[in-house]
Amino acid sequence: MSRYLTPAKVGLLVLIELYVEEAIPSDAVVPVLSFIASHMIGYDPNGPSTSQATRWTKAERAVSLVVSIKDFEKLLSSYPLLTGLPGKRLWDQFLNNLWGIDSLHALEDFFTNLSSMFPKSKEELRKEGLDPDEPELGVKLSHNSPLGAFIRRARLEYQRLQFHDCTELWKDFVRYRQPTSHYQKRKNPDFSRYSFDNVLLRGELEDWDVDKVAGLASVAYGDMLAGDRTGTLPVSIEDVENLLDFQIEQMQKYGNRIPLEIRHQFHDLLNDTFLIPSLTHYITFLDAWRAGDYPTAFEFLHRYFDYTMQHRDRLFYQYALMNLAVLQADFGCYKEAMTAMLETVTVARENRDMTCLNFSLNWLFHFGQAHPELIRGLQSDNLLGTGKETLAFLRVKAREAGMWTLWSSVLLSEAKLCLINGDSIATALEHMVRSSQIIVEKNMKGMLGAHLSLYSSLWGRLGLGHLAAVSCEIFLRCHTYHSMFDDELKILSRFCLALLDQGKYREAMEVLDNVDENSLRSWKPSQYWYKYRGIIRLKRDLHHDNLDGAEQLLDQFLQSKGDDFEPDLAFVIDTAHIDYLTRRGDLSSASEKVDKMISELQDENRDICLRVKALLIKVSLLDRCGRPQRAFSIALRAANLCLRARQMSLLWASIGAISNILVSMGEFEAATQLLTAALPRSLECESPALTAKLYAYLADANMGLAGQSQDETRAGEDGETPKRDRESRGSEATKAAIQRRDEYLNRAAMAVQRAFDEYSSIEDITNQCEMMAKKAVIMKVLGDMALAADYAAAYVGLKKKAGSLSLQRGETG
Repeated sequence: MSRYLTPAKVGLLVLIELYVEEAIPSDAVVPVLSFIASHMIGYDPNGPSTSQATRWTKAERAVSLVVSIKDFEKLLSSYPLLTGLPGKRLWDQFLNNLWGIDSLHALEDFFTNLSSMFPKSKEELRKEGLDPDEPELGVKLSHNSPLGAFIRRARLEYQRLQFHDCTELWKDFVRYRQPTSHYQKRKNPDFSRYSFDNVLLRGELEDWDVDKVAGLASVAYGDMLAGDRTGTLPVSIEDVENLLDFQIEQMQKYGNRIPLEIRHQFHDLLNDTFLIPSLTHYITFLDAWRAGDYPTAFEFLHRYFDYTMQHRDRLFYQYALMNLAVLQADFGCYKEAMTAMLETVTVARENRDMTCLNFSLNWLFHFGQAHPELIRGLQSDNLLGTGKETLAFLRVKAREAGMWTLWSSVLLSEAKLCLINGDSIATALEHMVRSSQIIVEKNMKGMLGAHLSLYSSLWGRLGLGHLAAVSCEIFLRCHTYHSMFDDELKILSRFCLALLDQGKYREAMEVLDNVDENSLRSWKPSQYWYKYRGIIRLKRDLHHDNLDGAEQLLDQFLQSKGDDFEPDLAFVIDTAHIDYLTRRGDLSSASEKVDKMISELQDENRDICLRVKALLIKVSLLDRCGRPQRAFSIALRAANLCLRARQMSLLWASIGAISNILVSMGEFEAATQLLTAALPRSLECESPALTAKLYAYLADANMGLAGQSQDETRAGEDGETPKRDRESRGSEATKAAIQRRDEYLNRAAMAVQRAFDEYSSIEDITNQCEMMAKKAVIMKVLGDMALAADYAAAYVGLKKKAGSLSLQRGETG
């Protein structure tokens, strides 16, 4: 294996030679130069791709060019020859130049003559008797141009080769070029089997002994003439290292595994070589880590860093510990991960490695947010300080060290901490804007995923559901190419939850199904992806009243430990479990689970949004138990927290819960005023379930007002006024009261219909039945028995529909 030169690079040099000789047609100049640049400096002529599947085309092109000459044929076969016989292609001229290198001596002359592509100095022109002030004819390359630098390095690397390495390069070149011999034989009748080597060809033409020529060819070229293709592939050390660096960069930057085709091709390149770069151990570690193979990842991590320690002392020991900590955290060994990361902090301080130290402290902060019970003891001992102190320290150090990615990430973390603690929205926005400024100024496109994800969360908390969905959609349409797949999957999941809240189950499933298959070969993202698919099915089964199917899914979710989920995902599962228990009628178990959730969220000081949601679930359960007034203090507490933290969507839910309690207390007018004020703002949240619940409460309040009007009518008729006056006034009061009652009943019917429509949009059959039953009762009170009968029939039809859906789900499950 040579260090730099390969037959493919010789082919690129021949292509540059054609360009300098002006033998390339004008319409082929740009494609040819783009082809050369893509294999010299990694230039992509197609620009940034929007598909994750095409990120690896650079590696595929590099491997394909190294192992086969077909890429040159694909490029040059479609262009005609500039001068010569009609029907000839540029591919013919390329092959003629390539086969013109017909011996090891010709290869030596080829590299020597590469200097003719550069302009001559004035002294050289004077020696040749030319005017140094006149420009030379033809195309000349600058020494500092990309093509010139490539040619100069190729000449230098060839001059450094020993004779044995030169012969190996020559034999690899002959083997690389040999597949085109059939094409040359058709074009040139004088072409023979020894035309690849001028020495053997001359021996055959000068009547040497046939056996001696064959013996010499066998000694020089082995079994290549017999069609043996089992030799080593013509690859250089630089090609292997470039492929390794590219694969590691892709895996670390985007979090994907290596596609199977590229992995097999890369293993073929290394199969027959005795020199294997140490980075192959690291890339095997990364691939095993992404695949979920903990023993293999652990082994190759130690193998790589043991090699590094032997050659670089302890300079990179902290990175071994850092990789070990992240690996153990991904596989659930949280205590071991924390111990390894704390040792990383110690070693990084000893070696004064600020980059590693800042990353370690940032990782420990996020680890503490996800597992506060493990980090609490460290904070009490003042080893790491509180979260705000850690972020302030990191922000200052990242700015001093010029670590722009860390600086932007810390600002986003501070904004997220403000939202979690319910602090000022203005302060959170200030941090987000400052992070955005750094991202734009430093062109850090990889940070846009975390940035837009936080913006989506902010809009959702402020009750602007449309803006939250638009933030997700902007990222998915414009920025997925530059971001890690983990960021893409999280925003996809957030977008799916938004679709799920609107009852768009099929659209949410289609969004998840459009994820790149190769990206899902990674173990952790694939588990995350499957869990969100299960959540979509679980929500759909609960709304379709398919409790048996929901129970099967919940059993699978609850078998995993709580630490396997992120806090938001774990809360979604717990909420669905409580909803299932409530629909089953097991209110005591549901209440116990809610109380446990509230205590855990309070003790660990979790996100204020999750705490408010847990309080509202507690209020809903007390209402289902027939004790809504016992939840009055809880509902007021939830509303107070929402108002302080500007959790607007949850604020309207809290207002609805308070209104429902007021209805139970007979304060119908106050409940109506609260709901009338909250409903228009709740529509901005684009949450049909919330809007439907508020309309249902409004219907109950109007029914209460209708009942009060009826009571006032009876009280007026039973007064102590004279009989004649009582009859005249009673008739007038009765008519007015009946009109008010009918108006309230009509308002209640309208609110029930709106609630029914919202529940229909999310296919919640149980609540649809409840609303249909209320409509039947209202029509019966109004005296419209025909409509009441129709609504009763519709109620029965919905019940049958729920049963048929449950049966279908059971059969398909």
